[in-house]
Amino acid sequence: MQHTPPSEFQQRWVPFLKRWAITTLGVVVAATLVRGIDYSSFGGLLAASLLLGALNAFLKPVMLILALPLLVASLGIFVLFVNAFLLFAVGQLMGGAFRVDSFGAAFWGGVVISLVSITANILTGTRGAFRIQRHRSPPPDDNRRPPAPPPGDGPVIDV
Repeated sequence: MQHTPPSEFQQRWVPFLKRWAITTLGVVVAATLVRGIDYSSFGGLLAASLLLGALNAFLKPVMLILALPLLVASLGIFVLFVNAFLLFAVGQLMGGAFRVDSFGAAFWGGVVISLVSITANILTGTRGAFRIQRHRSPPPDDNRRPPAPPPGDGPVIDV
């Protein structure tokens, strides 16, 4: 069977559409579970999740670099506040189509969206922000010899 290379659509748009669908699922779950997050239409929800994805892609890295001392001091917990700020900003930018009533609602909504996104990425095999890999060392070779020293360079201490 001959292997055909993936098209540009498959390489570029399919991963984007998967991430957008996962973000949308997270926003739907957050709007269902968290009081204070609401949307007026499915189109508004899609637009809000697209805007959230764009802010996460472009603004979040800058915010994380600027907040690096707080991230280190809080052992990473401050990321939850960055996520909440971005979700709250989406609510402010979307007007009535997508509403986030308070920063507290944005905080818990961000937690829910993160948990749903992590779970969905693991279940679908979509590459997210992290990847778990296990490496094994090769078995020891008993017939190994140290390399010969270069001629005329004097004694070599191999540590």
